[in-house]
Order: sequence, then structure tokens, then C-alpha cells
Amino acid sequence: MPHHGNDADHSPSNNEGTEQERAGQQKPVIRDNRKVDPETGAARHPQGSAADSNAAAAEGDALSQAEEILNGVEVPAEESVAPGAAAEAQAAELRNDLLRLQAEYVNYRKRVERDRAVAGEMAVIGVLNSLLPVLDDVDAARQHGDLVDGPFAAIAAKLETALKTYGLERIAETGVEFDPTIHEALIQQPGEDIDVDTVSQVLRSGYRSGDRVLRAAQVIVAVPA
Repeated sequence: MPHHGNDADHSPSNNEGTEQERAGQQKPVIRDNRKVDPETGAARHPQGSAADSNAAAAEGDALSQAEEILNGVEVPAEESVAPGAAAEAQAAELRNDLLRLQAEYVNYRKRVERDRAVAGEMAVIGVLNSLLPVLDDVDAARQHGDLVDGPFAAIAAKLETALKTYGLERIAETGVEFDPTIHEALIQQPGEDIDVDTVSQVLRSGYRSGDRVLRAAQVIVAVPA
């Protein structure tokens, strides 16, 4: 079979050129990573230097912007920026509240103790007042000679001794100056050799407990002539 002219285009010379082009594309690339140029002796910058420079520039811009923002912020007064001032004020307020509560508690405790003492004293006084008529009967029996000796005399003595332990005192002295706070004058009569009103006779004994007069003594008063 005869060859046509088109077959010249598919000659071996064309195939060789294609293989040479493929070989040229696969040629290895050699990179010089030396930091110093062997010809000029100048220092070479690595490939990442440009990126680092850009990052540094961006960071510098961010710092500049932050400084501008901070410079534009209004700084509050010294009183407002001092955290210790508010803390000290709060601590002082709490301390004053604690002292006030402590004072109130002390006053409350004193008031309770005082009320308790008054309540106990009033209870004792109530009992003593209820026994005054009994003591009047004992005095009357003694004046009539019914308590000279015997078991009733011993009982009367024990009763009077027990009441003395609760602070009961008899007001029955004669020859003393008349005192309207503890004496009740029923009769006045002229007296001899006296310069002031004097108790000459006790008609009914009086009683007191401490500074409190339970009952004034009924007396006859001798006045200067």
C-alpha cells in the first residue's frame, strides 16, 4: 500500500520532539536556600519574611488603634477609681450597725434583768403584804401574854425569822423623831423635855422591805409644849 504525503507529518522526528518536551517539563527544580548570596555576600530574606512583615504591620496598626481607643476613653475621678474607698465605707457602715445592735442587745439584757428583779421583788412584797394581818394577830397575842411560852410562841418566832430573810423589818420604835414617810400620826399630845415631834407610843406596827414602806406605823406623837 503506497504512502501518502500526510504520513510525513507522523514521522519519527515529531515523536522525538514530543518526548523532549515531556522531558523538559519533568526537569527537577533546584532551589538555593542559602541565607547569604555567594556572589554578592548580601543576606537573603526567607520566603516567609514578607508574610511576617505584613503580620507585624497589621499588629502595629491594631496597637495603634487600641491606643487611640484608650486615649479617647474618659478617665473617672480618683474617688470613683479607688476600690478601697467604697469597701471602707461599707465596712464602716457595717461596723456601726454591729455596734448599734450590740448596744441594743446590752440595753435589752439590762432591761430584762431589771424587769426580772422588779417582778421578783413585787412577788415577795405581795406575799409579805398578805401576811401583815397574821403578824398583827401575833403582836396582839403577844401583848395579851398569850405567846409567852408554848408551841405557838415558837411558831410565831419562826415565822418572824423567816420573813426577816426576805427583808421584812418592823417599824415599832418609840422615842424617835416623827417621820411622816414611815409614821402615821393618829393622836398628838404635848410632851415634856422635847424639841421636835417625837413618837411616844406605837398603836400598830409598821413594816418595810428595804427602802419600800409596806405600811406606815400608826403612832401617838408628842409635840413640844
